[in-house]
Amino acid sequence: MNDGSPIADVVARMQQRIDDLPADVAHRRYFLSTYLRTTQAVGKAIDDARFEDPAWVEVWDVKFAELYLQAHDAQLAPRPWRLAFEASPQLPALGHVLLGINAHVNYDLPQALLEVISDEDFLDPALMDRRRRDHERIDGVLSERVAAEDEELAATGVRSLLDHVLTPLNRMASQRFLRESRQKVWHNTVELQRARVAGSYEKRLGELEVLSAAKVADLLRPGQVLLRLAVTGFGVTLPPV
Repeated sequence: MNDGSPIADVVARMQQRIDDLPADVAHRRYFLSTYLRTTQAVGKAIDDARFEDPAWVEVWDVKFAELYLQAHDAQLAPRPWRLAFEASPQLPALGHVLLGINAHVNYDLPQALLEVISDEDFLDPALMDRRRRDHERIDGVLSERVAAEDEELAATGVRSLLDHVLTPLNRMASQRFLRESRQKVWHNTVELQRARVAGSYEKRLGELEVLSAAKVADLLRPGQVLLRLAVTGFGVTLPPV
């Protein structure tokens, strides 16, 4: 990741927010630190030419991060983020990370994609195929981070015997959830774009906010979250109009 690049600037802004976190919201550090490291990994992947259109991916990644930073800074964040931010500080670090990933991927990611894909772009099948392939290539970058992030989270507190036994399963499940949620994100992006053309974007975005908040609420129920997600899935799907 090149110093002075837009992604390096976003990483610096994330670090500043970590440094400035008040004690009463210190639990936000878990997701924010994970997101910072993931953003650095995407920046390195761009530098390593792992995408077909690295310039587009860079703009998209920055737009995506901006939506999170806006929610983090807002006095009244969108409902999925409010639920994630207001979760008990006593929740394990992994729980806070999963809540953040869920709100950010399910609710923010389709919006970020639409900010960098115009209605005219959607009429170009070859271009949209490239956009979708780069969207899917992010999975490879994130999957490579799963084991490292698991170790980072393990360092934040004591693990139970069950946690140790489930670690390999958790890592495999996390990778599968990433793939599944991104497939649903692409579907939701297409649905929102159709709504944008039809003049009903805000209504459909409101539906996505409700669905995303319900998924976050489900994650807040007691129990082994990853095992429950194996049954219910990670992403959300906008129904047809």
